[in-house]
Amino acid sequence: MSAQSTAIQVNQLNKSDTMISILIIGLMFFIFGFVSWVNSILIPYFKIACELTSFQAYLVAFAFYIAYFVMSVPSSFLLKAVGFKKGMMIGFWFMAAGAFIFVPAAMSRTYEIFLLGLFTIGIGLAILQTAANPYITILGAKDRAAQRISIMGICNKAAGILSPIVFAAVILRPTDTDLFAQLSSMTDIERSSALDELIRRVINPYIGLGSFLFVLGFLVYKSPLPEIDTEHESEEIAHANAGKTSIFQFPHLILGALAIFLHVGTQVIAIDTIISYANSMGLNLLEAKVFPSYTLFCTICGYLIGISLIPKVISQVNALRICTLLGTCFTLLIIFTQGKVSFLGHSTDISIWFVVLLGLANSLVWAGIWPLALADLGRFTKLGASIMIMGLCGNAIMPLCYGYIADLYNVKTAYWVLFPCYLYLVFYAIKGHKIRKWLF
Repeated sequence: MSAQSTAIQVNQLNKSDTMISILIIGLMFFIFGFVSWVNSILIPYFKIACELTSFQAYLVAFAFYIAYFVMSVPSSFLLKAVGFKKGMMIGFWFMAAGAFIFVPAAMSRTYEIFLLGLFTIGIGLAILQTAANPYITILGAKDRAAQRISIMGICNKAAGILSPIVFAAVILRPTDTDLFAQLSSMTDIERSSALDELIRRVINPYIGLGSFLFVLGFLVYKSPLPEIDTEHESEEIAHANAGKTSIFQFPHLILGALAIFLHVGTQVIAIDTIISYANSMGLNLLEAKVFPSYTLFCTICGYLIGISLIPKVISQVNALRICTLLGTCFTLLIIFTQGKVSFLGHSTDISIWFVVLLGLANSLVWAGIWPLALADLGRFTKLGASIMIMGLCGNAIMPLCYGYIADLYNVKTAYWVLFPCYLYLVFYAIKGHKIRKWLF
């Protein structure tokens, strides 16, 4: 029996089935976050261990997220062929394979092999995200979609808070600050030996991670997570889409995918660059490692506000508008403010705290864009979701833009790349999501 023939419509699920499904998807978003946001510390770690420029270091994010561009549309066909659950298992197994690739990469200290491992993990995540995001979007009332996605976001960002701290606890040592300071004065042989020892610390953690992901994939396949029907169209939507033959006939979707591209780019820059920005202020890696967690904490605060207020006090589209405007303002404050402050035990330039506050500005953007972009797609929902997931390659492109400008000018000036991104997001929140016909 095919996956499609056993799929059910969302309104056939009882309350218990719905809650179990949300819990399982929540666990998946936790795993997404743990594996994804560890990049914030992998970037400066690889920069030291593999002796990289800023541009080369941000290839970590490029290799990881370009997989979303490559795999998102094939993922939709895979899920259509084998169903959600088997597709999710395959996604977890790709992630496991990527984690295991870290072993030969570390043994040889070959950065290109690390990038292959990250790309393979990204392929697995692309499959999982293509399944999980439309699943949680349609799993309940339409006007509460942003609320459900916010709950998933808490799972994702809570893992993101933990992952760099756990990575640092497992990989880094208190004496590493002295080691990093001594590297420049070592002979080539001494430095090579020290860096080999440093990079090989990832071997055991990634063997453990790969084994866990492999088992988790099998458990999700055997879980009570139901196959749901994303092909169903109401009579009204079926009539409206009767003449539609291409996904590109839905402007609000295509504009939404571009919005996702820019949003995830702003989000990953806020998190993956903040350690390097803190380093530029004289903070060492062991102290700076907590800053991504501060940013993610602000994101979680935004999610909690969204869960509390949407849709009773504020609509999800107005929440999106407020967040995009905040992002625009915080970007200008990062660039134009300066002055030493002491806060939470850190003595830094005040501008870094506006990078942290980008976490709050970014919190409800993803949750706001998804239901607006997937609205009224009907039988095009799976393919539409894959186009949206393709937008996650913004995580690959935007950090490279930041790294290039940082090498050319400085790490503070490089935050200018965020400004046009937020301006477009403001446009989509106010006007873009309403467009149903191209003007040309």
